[in-house]
Amino acid sequence: MNQAQFAKYLRQNMTDAEKLLWYHLRAYRLNGKRFRRQQPLGPYIVDFIHFGSRVIVEADGGQHNDSESDKERDAWLRAQGFKVLRFWNHEILRQVDVVLSVIYEEMERREGIAPSPPAPLP
Repeated sequence: MNQAQFAKYLRQNMTDAEKLLWYHLRAYRLNGKRFRRQQPLGPYIVDFIHFGSRVIVEADGGQHNDSESDKERDAWLRAQGFKVLRFWNHEILRQVDVVLSVIYEEMERREGIAPSPPAPLP
C-alpha cells in the first residue's frame, strides 16, 4: 500500500477522537481556517494540518506513550517549519473546547495575528 492509499485508509477508519476533532476542524469551522486530514507530508502522514500557520494536530492513543518514532517524526516536522500539537484521545473526547482553544491560539500566534482589542466605550 502506497502512502496515498494508506492516507485514504486512515481517513476511512478514524478513531472516535479523530472524528470529533475533524467535525470541529472541517469545512472552515475553526474561525474560517482550512484544515486537511490524514495528509501525507514527506515520509509521514499527519492527522490534521493547517498549511497557512504550519500547525499540525495529532490525536494520540496509548500506543504513542513515550514513542521514539514520534520523537523522530516530530523533529523532522519541526525542521520543516511545522509546529506539532499532540493531544491524547481522552483529552479530545472530554475537553474538545479546550483542545480547540489551544489549536486556535497556536495558529494565531504563528500567523502573527493578535486578537482584536475591544471597541472603546462611547
